[in-house]
Amino acid sequence: MCHARRVTSEHATPTESGAAPDLGTLAEVVARQRAELDRLRDLATASAVVERAKGAVMALTGGTAEDAHETLVRRAKAERRTLLEECRRTLGALTPPPAAAPASHALGAMPVPPAPDLSGDAALAGLTDALAGAGTPRDLARCLLERLAPGVAADAVLLYAPLPSGGLELVGHAGLGDAAAARWREVPPLSGTPALDALRTGEPRWLDCPGHDDGPDPLGAGPRGRRRSRAWLPVPTGLCLGVRRRDGAPFPPDAREHLRAVARLCAGWLTTPGPRRPPAGDGAAEAVRRVFDALPGAAVLLTPVRAPSGEVRDLRIEAATAQASLFTGGRTTDPVGRRLLECVPSACAGPVLRACLRTLTTGEPSEGEPFPLREPADEAAEPVTHRLRVAPLDDALVLSWVREDPSDRQEQRLADVQRLGNLGWANWDLVTDEATWSAQVFAIFGRDPAHGPVPLTGLPALAVPDDAPALTRAVGELTGEGRPCDVPFRARTPGGVRHLRIVAEAATDGRGTPVEVHGFVQDVTARRRAELALLESERAMLTQHDVLLAERTLAARLQDALLPLPRGPVRPAGLRVEVAYLPAQAGVQVGGDWFSAIELPDGDALFVVGDVAGHGVDAVATMAQLRFTAKGMVVTGSSLTGALARLNTLLLHSRGAHGTASMVLARYSAARRRLVWAQAGHLPPLLLRDGTARFLDRPKGILLGAGTAPVYEEAECLMEPGDRLILYTDGLVERPPEGIDRGLDRLAAAAAAHHAREAGTLEPLLASLLPAAELRDDVCVLDIRVPDAAAHRP
Repeated sequence: MCHARRVTSEHATPTESGAAPDLGTLAEVVARQRAELDRLRDLATASAVVERAKGAVMALTGGTAEDAHETLVRRAKAERRTLLEECRRTLGALTPPPAAAPASHALGAMPVPPAPDLSGDAALAGLTDALAGAGTPRDLARCLLERLAPGVAADAVLLYAPLPSGGLELVGHAGLGDAAAARWREVPPLSGTPALDALRTGEPRWLDCPGHDDGPDPLGAGPRGRRRSRAWLPVPTGLCLGVRRRDGAPFPPDAREHLRAVARLCAGWLTTPGPRRPPAGDGAAEAVRRVFDALPGAAVLLTPVRAPSGEVRDLRIEAATAQASLFTGGRTTDPVGRRLLECVPSACAGPVLRACLRTLTTGEPSEGEPFPLREPADEAAEPVTHRLRVAPLDDALVLSWVREDPSDRQEQRLADVQRLGNLGWANWDLVTDEATWSAQVFAIFGRDPAHGPVPLTGLPALAVPDDAPALTRAVGELTGEGRPCDVPFRARTPGGVRHLRIVAEAATDGRGTPVEVHGFVQDVTARRRAELALLESERAMLTQHDVLLAERTLAARLQDALLPLPRGPVRPAGLRVEVAYLPAQAGVQVGGDWFSAIELPDGDALFVVGDVAGHGVDAVATMAQLRFTAKGMVVTGSSLTGALARLNTLLLHSRGAHGTASMVLARYSAARRRLVWAQAGHLPPLLLRDGTARFLDRPKGILLGAGTAPVYEEAECLMEPGDRLILYTDGLVERPPEGIDRGLDRLAAAAAAHHAREAGTLEPLLASLLPAAELRDDVCVLDIRVPDAAAHRP
């Protein structure tokens, strides 16, 4: 249906030359023109309502636009209404089409559901007019919220469209913050979701019962987390409309009926054919076109073309520069008004669309990836690389193409190499005394480019005094003899002293005289500082190694003097005792392991095995102190537990004492073959009897130096002829990272095996237990054997 439009205007009657205009006449003209504009605006709104009603009837019947217009006119005459009234009633009473309509029905005979009498519903009629001006689903949501807020007490409106996956996509919203809208942009296809249930059943979901709480619902929580009454209504065209009230009161019956009618009006809005936005030929677009007419280069003004769901399907060209023909297929026709993806070559369609969508989403300018494009005037020419840029302009986009010159790319690559390698090139013309530096050379020397480059002969002046002679000599050989140079030197810069390197060579004329020098200057400060730091660290390590080696030598000599090893087995109290001491080979430190195996004045035997925590001279000194003090206390009549208690006090209060220590004290009486022993945090002795190995039960006792009031107890063991007792330090059984129990089991098994077959030496046992690699800790072992009965026979 076409409407002829006539715009009338009147001009004020010209006044006589030099006379003032009649203000009353001008006011009348302005009033008439304003009335004419209001009339034209109402006419445009009425035309939009008619077109939207035609689209709704077309969606219901499947007929053409002419058939829909005839149906509306016939129904208006039958009901004695105007065409505009009938269109508004049709949009308000829109219902979904039948499930299956025979294709043979004539349009005039097709039954149309009777529309309820809404002629008195001014709010619904006003909403119909307002919907005609909505351009996008988001505009539709804003319009609905504005109209529903007074009567329904609505404070949020959402529009969701179904996704192929079965979920929902948010296409329009009002009253919901952008952060919440982004969080609820997609609703997964979960059971119990009110919006999905409304679409599946075709019935509204009224969630206004106290304490009602359904599945995922973007309208479920109102301000400050309080629940709000909300409704989800299916729109006959496939969308879902969500409305939330400001309070928790239920929707009254009249509000429910009103919302059902609003959902039907939304269906009419969605089924109206044609673009939803007004044409872009407004003043802003016209201004852009005038600017584009004067611009060089290729650029276009684009507006998005959206689907009913709000998704951008394409972009419409609203303005274009003359040079944009390269990117619109080389056509001679004006591309304005055409869809962008119909015009641009396939080579740049993908980059263009991705860059535009990125800018529409973020609102920030973006650049697309480079792409090759051949000039339309010369199909045989090689493609030229272009780069596109997209910038937002209100609701539109400005898209421009920039041709990349190969030389520009090479310059950029060279600049990147110089920056990453912290080097720059330099040329010196020896004939004209002209010099050229790259920007990186100025940055290396910290020199202002406005001061220009330094002549080659003036380069040594930039070096520190100690390095200037070598640089002067190298420059002289370069300019005089043409000999290449590669010289490291230090230069003073505003950022401090830098370590630099110059590599240069000379170009000569036909007679061999240098006429030009070219080369590069590199900043090697970081590498040089790392080298100096490494050298200093090596020197410190060597010095420390020498100190530790001297300390080890001293400790080893002190240990040999304080702990002499017997040349063979010793026989205190009629026992056979074999001693082994193996120092650790890893590192330069010696440990604090020690032993004693002596016969006391009363004929008993005293056995001691101990281990001071740590290594070095301090550990050896503490070992000597404990060893001699322990022997002296027992020799002078102290009990084993009394000796341990006094040694603990000594270790706690002696100046220079070294940490903690473990110890085993054992006293053997030959008359009764009785062994009494006590320990301070030490591993238990191993007893071998009749081919069986077992560890003695440890009495109470903590490490020496670990507490101020320790408790030590004694244990007794009656020895039998042929018994074998092994006292040892932890270096014999420890193998990090395995546990100590595994090492003890290994010792018991090995001792039992060797006891059954060897003749009585300790070496085979140690060889089977200790690894071939270097020892990690000192090892001290006392192998005590009780003679068998045959050895006592006369």
